[in-house]
Amino acid sequence: MLAIVIPYYKLTFFEETLKSLKAQTNQRFKVYIGDDASPENPNHLLEKYHESFDFLYHRFDQNLGGTSLTQQWERCIKLTTGEKWLMILGDDDVLDTNVVAEFYQNLNEIENENISVIRFSTVKMDENDQVTTDVYQHPKLEETIDFLFRKTRTSLSEYIFLKEKVIEIGFKNFPLAWFSDVLAIVEFSDFKRIFTINAAILKIRISNISISGNQDNVKLKSKATFEYYHYLITNKSKYFNYEQRKILLLKLNKSYINDKKNVGYFFKISKIYLSDFLIRDYFQFIKAIIINASGVIHKKH
Repeated sequence: MLAIVIPYYKLTFFEETLKSLKAQTNQRFKVYIGDDASPENPNHLLEKYHESFDFLYHRFDQNLGGTSLTQQWERCIKLTTGEKWLMILGDDDVLDTNVVAEFYQNLNEIENENISVIRFSTVKMDENDQVTTDVYQHPKLEETIDFLFRKTRTSLSEYIFLKEKVIEIGFKNFPLAWFSDVLAIVEFSDFKRIFTINAAILKIRISNISISGNQDNVKLKSKATFEYYHYLITNKSKYFNYEQRKILLLKLNKSYINDKKNVGYFFKISKIYLSDFLIRDYFQFIKAIIINASGVIHKKH
């Protein structure tokens, strides 16, 4: 059975999410709504949909998402019971009517292939429910390393995970949970393969009240980006070849150059270069810092 976990906080688009659950052609799922001590009470909506699908609503006394979204996700997951698979659905995202049906339609093949991470096609939509992109699809079976280095977009809502992997590994607590979902995808798959169901679509909402659409949190996103790439390089290097490792290092360098005030980042990057005897690459890194600093000075004058 499938558990659909909704870490709830914002009421604005929540009814559209509930409507999409009601409209599922296959109702073999249970919804678990974990209210993060929200000031926006959803009870009137839950009463409206209380006979539409099976759900459990729990209101937490303490807000946790304000300090750690990943810990809020994990305590919501603890609400689930005997389900084998789970989806963590945003309280503003929308499922096409056949998402659950397609999951079960493909489940035998997924289990025969020993897959623990499943994803769906996606589109982006705005605050007016208008779709703003083409349908974004993926290879049916894709190695997670290829996924990491392929230019792509991703969101937590479009995935279904084998629950035992989620509980065993957990989410890495990056600021705003930025990149926490991407890391979860590769870790929950054991750095193996992702199975895509392209016949069903998740609509991912991008608005000024969503983390992705909000431009007031750039510094936190930058911090999370650095922590993500640093974690991959220092903890998961065995999964990457030499060229892939260099690409990750370049991305780590870029995240530091975007926030040069953090001296600790410089020393962490330096340690990686020097411990791996990448002396020539290290000098290129220093050169990039100098060129960037020179450009900033010229702009000021």
